[in-house]
Amino acid sequence: MTDGFACGAVAGVFSAPALPAGPHSFLTVAAERLLLDQAGIPGDLHHGASRLSGAREPWLPRGTVLRNDRQLSALCPVELAEVAARLGIAELRPEWLGGNLSIDGLAAFSRIAPGSRLAFGGAWAGKGRFDGGAVLRVEAYNFPCRQAGRAVADAASRPGLEFAFVKAAAELRGLVLSVDRAGPIMVGDPVLVMPPTLPRS
Repeated sequence: MTDGFACGAVAGVFSAPALPAGPHSFLTVAAERLLLDQAGIPGDLHHGASRLSGAREPWLPRGTVLRNDRQLSALCPVELAEVAARLGIAELRPEWLGGNLSIDGLAAFSRIAPGSRLAFGGAWAGKGRFDGGAVLRVEAYNFPCRQAGRAVADAASRPGLEFAFVKAAAELRGLVLSVDRAGPIMVGDPVLVMPPTLPRS
C-alpha cells in the first residue's frame, strides 16, 4: 500500500571510507546494507551533523561551519545510463560519482523536489503511519562538477571526459539528502516518495 505515492526500489548501496586514499577521496564501494544514524552513514566520508563550506557556497568564507545537507547522495540507474550514452562509454557506475544509493523506478529522479522525503523499506499501515526504516529528506539537486568528471575520466581511461561530464550530466546528476529518521537501507527495499507540503494556490 503506497497511498498514491510514487514507489521505486533500492538497486544498490555504497559507502565511502572515512579515511580515504588516492586522488578521488569521495569514491564509494558497494555494501550489503547501510545502517543510518541522524548524521548519515557511520564511518562514511560525509558522516556528520555539520560540514564546512566550499566552492558550492561562494557567498561564504571557505571553511564556514554549516548544517550537513549532504550526508548522502542518490543516483538513478536510468539517468546514469543516459549520461554514459552521452559520453560514449559503456557504463557509469554510482561508485565513480561517490553515490551512496542507487534508486530505480522513479521517473525524473533528479527532479524530485527539495523538501520531499524518501521513505525506505516499508509501507503505510494502520492509520497512515509509515512502518519501515530510514526516511531521508531531499535537500537539493546535486550539480555535476569537474571533480566527479576527473573520477569518471580516470575510471573510463578517457582523459577528455573531465570536462565533457559536466555538460553530459546536466539535469541527471541525482540528489543530495539528509537523514530525517535513522534506520536501515538495503538492496531491494521499496522507496516511497512523499512530496513536500505546499500551500494551496
